[in-house]
Amino acid sequence: MGSSLVVAALVLLNVLFSPAPQSRSPEQTKDMVYIKDGTFWMGSDDGLATERPAHQVKLVSFWIDKYPVTNQQFSKFVNQTGYITYAERNPDPKDFPDVPPDKLVAGSAVFQAPKQKVDMRNYLNWWVYKPGANWKHPEGPNSDLKGRENHPVVHVTYYDAEAYCRWAEKEIPTEAQFEFAARGGLDRKKYVWGDQPQQDSKPLANIWQGEFPYKNKMSDGYAGTSPVGSFPPNGYGLYDMAGNVWEWTQDWFHPDYYKNSPKDNPTGVRQSESFDPDEPGIAKKIVKGGSFLCADNYCTGYRPSARMATDPLSSFSHTGFRCVMAP
Repeated sequence: MGSSLVVAALVLLNVLFSPAPQSRSPEQTKDMVYIKDGTFWMGSDDGLATERPAHQVKLVSFWIDKYPVTNQQFSKFVNQTGYITYAERNPDPKDFPDVPPDKLVAGSAVFQAPKQKVDMRNYLNWWVYKPGANWKHPEGPNSDLKGRENHPVVHVTYYDAEAYCRWAEKEIPTEAQFEFAARGGLDRKKYVWGDQPQQDSKPLANIWQGEFPYKNKMSDGYAGTSPVGSFPPNGYGLYDMAGNVWEWTQDWFHPDYYKNSPKDNPTGVRQSESFDPDEPGIAKKIVKGGSFLCADNYCTGYRPSARMATDPLSSFSHTGFRCVMAP
């Protein structure tokens, strides 16, 4: 049976045999999917060191957004609450004592493709801090959201995402919840659709085709974010669990967490225990799912076991989120 048929069968089985509880109203669960409690294999013995070892995890049931939160949804939140995202605020001089005050201007990190091959060890060859870039202006002050209302909101920090989810009476998913949902019922598969990599002729996710960061063939039709739901759903009927944008999770990062993590409903280490060998002085959250910038020659973060450490106060043009809710 082909991978697309397997996923379709899983979607049908999930609908038939995992009826959702009735404690939530239809309005509360609109565009959400009920994930029944269960046990799954988290991580991978074939992935990076931070993904090892593969281990069994048991989770209680939860609801999760069918799609990443969109610009339109985030705009409604901002209009109702007056919320100002971190990228729209001038950085606090107390947090950046070595930076000249005139450089502390509101903005965010924007991907900028170089014109030729560059040193892959230096991410500053393709990331640029752009004043005026934020969720309303994804590429900077001269850009806007026209035609991107249904794209995932980006340039949001962890705390921006948390504020939205709280407003929606939801919360950010744990790393385990995200991975369980992303796998869609497939057991220990490399990708959310199976073990075979996607082909350019039949794209299954919005990722980078070509040689990152300078040559993107755009076989999937997108150089940046895509409208949510543009690619096939996984076995649980969830969209964009691989590619499009990285998504925030609740858990604080530690590279060796999987070696001793709890088997029931893990939630990561404490903030004081968070550790990233590349930046040991900064406690970081975990993002999952990969983005439109993930390429086979640089980042295969769209694999469900992949995990990346990210400063919760940072924002990027390839990072968004979705929410979960208890039954």
